[in-house]
Amino acid sequence: MVTGPTRVPLRVEYDAARGGRWTRLHGGDRQWLWRGPEPGRHEVRPGDPFVDAGGLEECLPTVRGEPDHGEVWSRPWRTAGPGTVVIERPAFTLTRRISDSGGVVVADYRLAADPGYRFVWAAHALLGLSPDAHLDAPAGTPTRLHPEAAALLPPGAWPTGSPWLTGPWPAPAGLPLDTFGPDDGTAVGAVLLDCPKVQVIDSPDRLTLELECDGQPRSTALWRNLGGWPAVAPYRSLGVEPMLGAAFDLADAGPLDAAIVPPAGEVAWRLTISAHRIH
Repeated sequence: MVTGPTRVPLRVEYDAARGGRWTRLHGGDRQWLWRGPEPGRHEVRPGDPFVDAGGLEECLPTVRGEPDHGEVWSRPWRTAGPGTVVIERPAFTLTRRISDSGGVVVADYRLAADPGYRFVWAAHALLGLSPDAHLDAPAGTPTRLHPEAAALLPPGAWPTGSPWLTGPWPAPAGLPLDTFGPDDGTAVGAVLLDCPKVQVIDSPDRLTLELECDGQPRSTALWRNLGGWPAVAPYRSLGVEPMLGAAFDLADAGPLDAAIVPPAGEVAWRLTISAHRIH
């Protein structure tokens, strides 16, 4: 007999000394975070190229662009209390507190910076998912495809010089994105606009990610790499990334595409992650 979903308590582990990276998100007998094949993550220094080690990386103030995956993933964070870490940069200070009361993971963030400071933040979560997994998001959600998708579209479909092409979820521009599927040699990045809550379904397990933040653009970024990246020795990596902002690269972000620090000088947001299982 199949019964309804029951909550699976989650626990988090992170590495404050190496960018505050989430190294484990586990519940029951499942580890949700994927571990990448790239060596050298422990030796990273500021200014080094991004090392795709998996887990969940904190990307701020951009994801793509300069510096690649932002400024904070390559720097040590300092501990400021139970579950609390801080990183200070010339332009901002970011504080993160993680708790897992009741088995639901709650990450509270607070960024202090000068009023008017613009940024993009993403919880760059790479997940270990089967080919049967899919992403559940509201149908019709405006979704921005990024340029690597151009090769998968009919000739001439990509607007010349545009940083993205927008269409409705789950198949913007006719390209289905909601299923992860087997490796097929493709890699696509997309951003689901005004989409603060999604669910990853990998039967019988479900992982729900929800982002709360008043007055800022909330999105979900998707990185569906089915063995199409990098060009040399490609591998499978699947990112479902709650995001403040609406563009991977801060340099591409228009007036409504980035988070902006208000006159009070702070932005606070909350990421909630929960898991359920169908029995």
